[in-house]
Amino acid sequence: MDRKDAERITAEYVKPIFGFALKRCKSLEDAEDLSQDIMTRIFLALINRDDIENESKFIWTVAHNCLSNYYRDNNYSFWRLPIDDAADFLFDDTFNSESSMIKSEEIEKLHSEIAYLSKLQRRIVIMYYYENKKQNEIAEELNISVGTVKWHLFEAKKEIKRGMEIMREHSELTFNPIKFDMCSFSGKIGTKGDISNFFRSAISQNIVYTVRNESKTINEIADDLGVSPVYVESEAEYLEKYGFLIKQKNKYLCNILISEPTEEINRLHDKMYSRAAKIFANELYDELVKSDFDGILGGIYNGGEDKNFIMWSLIPFIAALSNDGTTNKTIEFSDVYTIRPDGGKNICYASVSQPSVNPPMYNEEMKNFKGPFWNGLTDKITLWTVDSEWSEKRISENYQLTVVRDLTLLNNYLNDVIMSEDDYAYLAEKGYISVSGKINELFKTELKIVYISNEETRKKLITMGNKIKEKHRDEFEKLKVPYIKAVLENTPKHLHKMRMYGLQNIFSSDAWFILHCLKELVNSGKLTLPTAEQKKSLSTVLFNQ
Repeated sequence: MDRKDAERITAEYVKPIFGFALKRCKSLEDAEDLSQDIMTRIFLALINRDDIENESKFIWTVAHNCLSNYYRDNNYSFWRLPIDDAADFLFDDTFNSESSMIKSEEIEKLHSEIAYLSKLQRRIVIMYYYENKKQNEIAEELNISVGTVKWHLFEAKKEIKRGMEIMREHSELTFNPIKFDMCSFSGKIGTKGDISNFFRSAISQNIVYTVRNESKTINEIADDLGVSPVYVESEAEYLEKYGFLIKQKNKYLCNILISEPTEEINRLHDKMYSRAAKIFANELYDELVKSDFDGILGGIYNGGEDKNFIMWSLIPFIAALSNDGTTNKTIEFSDVYTIRPDGGKNICYASVSQPSVNPPMYNEEMKNFKGPFWNGLTDKITLWTVDSEWSEKRISENYQLTVVRDLTLLNNYLNDVIMSEDDYAYLAEKGYISVSGKINELFKTELKIVYISNEETRKKLITMGNKIKEKHRDEFEKLKVPYIKAVLENTPKHLHKMRMYGLQNIFSSDAWFILHCLKELVNSGKLTLPTAEQKKSLSTVLFNQ
């Protein structure tokens, strides 16, 4: 670099460098010596080098290196350094070698403690110590007073010092994080898609898990997880924005239902569902066999109605919509669902299993089960469906967006509205109908899914299920009571109402009950497994509202 340029640049930094040295040396004489040493090194370096891209960064790096030598020569130890001095080294990689006065693990500890500061304090500390900005510059940029900047710097020093002096306690989640076995919802999804999209990362799952029973600050959550609060902070804010966490002052609390069953709960679960399903499914099957199928259309395979296929739809449909009346249903969905910014209105469920606890019966099969789902056109038709291990996976995160088109076309089809060839092909691809021939020629369609064509037939079917449940009402109630009691005891108090909403629907719109009913009939041989062609249409019912 040209000598005049080097002199000009050096002159610009005389006062800042002297202030830097005076603030960190034990005497005025030492500050003068240190600042002179720094300026000499800077001047010689500027003359001898032409590759300096960032002059300010280079100059302050030289200053830090000289300061390191000063401390080493004066036999300073890390623990005697004021926080101002230690902070000077936070972002300087040249101090992370074994020859550094401050050991790398100590710098890491300091970095960690800065991460525990509030967002504003963290920003001020970085601007002041790393970016070398003056307090009035920081105040102007952050739109706060200089006094506020000074106060935050003072408080930050205290917090960092306190953190350096304590041994932080971490929970088991530090080395053994949990993982959701299942993540589902009831209600309506929003534009961001399925609830599981919010819990794809381990950190999001573990954040809500660690605050499932009690509210905690960002720092407390970070201690539990053994990660930097910086990562927890942004993730917690995002989860709180979408209603999966509740913020209470500066603390966060879980707002989803996390099931973590004990051995006792799983034992009661299996006993309740297997016994109830054995009674209900077999009696319902026998009643349907004796009944005619007047008012029920569809299920056309190989040129005629497939009674076994129709049973695959009617049995789960009746199991879900019939009500045994054993639980007083006083909680409405609107009392407990969460309204999310993306338009979703739902309750989120997750489950966590422990290796030492045997999972409930059919736990793996439940991972492939989705529903029941109701979707309808106003005052027209409703589509009811469940996905299971026996069906194709039809209910994706976009299901509630695509089903509107399905219902519109199905409504046109049932009302004999002539549609385009593409529309018929779409319904056939989705498994709703079969198509042969070409429009205006030998064109033929048949309804694959089950269609309950009138309200009288629908009521007749639901009444059939109601009578069976009413007949065994006392036994069903005895099965429910200990299970409900055990589940509520294992549920945080602030989520009791949300949990009770689901518990009051046991043996009704209950995925576990439907699965057990189908398993009972498949295992007994009463239901024959569906063909590959039938899997697209399985357990789907269309009915008039």
